Amino acid sequence: MYEDKKIICKDCGQEFIFTAGEQEFYAEKGFQNEPQRCKACRDAKKAAIKGQRVLYDAVCAECGKEAKVPFKPTEDRPVYCSECYAKMKEEQA
Repeated sequence: MYEDKKIICKDCGQEFIFTAGEQEFYAEKGFQNEPQRCKACRDAKKAAIKGQRVLYDAVCAECGKEAKVPFKPTEDRPVYCSECYAKMKEEQA
């Protein structure tokens, strides 16, 4: 049904392949638009955005370890490190 498609990256101008598998994935997720950037340029853009994120220091309410979180902690809500948060999510499932 899908065939590999050649696309020109809008950032670097290099040609890249939008594979049949990727097209199927996009269709399953309901994505309407094809990618406009090659994988390297997409990764670079994500890294640039992630680098701009401000992280706040906090202390895990469960284990007491220091944690970095992408939101400003408040006194009225507990904050958990990634390990404790993952354990809590697993127990709830």
